[in-house]
Amino acid sequence: MRFTLLDRVTAIDPGKSITAIKTLTLSEEYLADHFPRFPVMPGVLMLESMTQAAAWTIRLGEDFAHAIVVLRSAKNVKYGDFVEPGKVLTVTAEVLSQDETTTKIKATGTVGGRTSLTARLTLERYNLADRVAHGDALDARVRGEMRKLWAVLHPAGRGVGAIRPVVYGAAVGPAAGPLSLSAAGSRTGATVTPPGDVAPLAGR
Repeated sequence: MRFTLLDRVTAIDPGKSITAIKTLTLSEEYLADHFPRFPVMPGVLMLESMTQAAAWTIRLGEDFAHAIVVLRSAKNVKYGDFVEPGKVLTVTAEVLSQDETTTKIKATGTVGGRTSLTARLTLERYNLADRVAHGDALDARVRGEMRKLWAVLHPAGRGVGAIRPVVYGAAVGPAAGPLSLSAAGSRTGATVTPPGDVAPLAGR
C-alpha cells in the first residue's frame, strides 16, 4: 500500500463488514491541482478509500493469510456529494460473497449523513510466493507492515488480543460481535474502547 487513505477504523466485523473514516485536510498536496479554487477529494481517491477499507475486513477475516489484497473491478460506481477540506468521509464495506481468491463487496461513502459514493467492488487476494521466486520473504514483509498499520488504524484492538479469524465469512470458534469504538471508556459486550494511551490530550 503506497499511501493510506483511511485515518481510523471505527468498527469491524472481520470477514463481514467494516466502517472507517477519512478526514480531508487542506494540506493534502493533490488538492492544489484538484482544484485550485475548489479543492475537493478526487473521485478515484474516494474509491481507493473504500477499497482499502474493504481490504482490511478481508485481511482480518482470514488472519492475514494473503499478503496481497487488490481491487480487481469496480461496478455501479455512483457519486453524490463532494468531499471538501474539513469534511469526514465515512466508508462502510459489507462482504456479499467470497471464494478462494476473490471477494465481492458492497461499499458506501457518506459525508454528514449524505451519500457521496456507492459501488460494488471485487477484490482479489493472493500471495507473492505463488507468483514470483523468493516470494515467501516478500509475503512475510508485507504481512508485517500490514499488521503494524492495522495497530495504528484500530488502536483499540491492541488491548483486547487478536481478532478471531473467520473462513470465508463464517466465524471460527465462539461467535463474536463487531468491534466498535465508543466514548464510554470501557468494554461492554462486543464494544471496544481505546486504551488510555490513545486518549486525546486536553488543552494541547
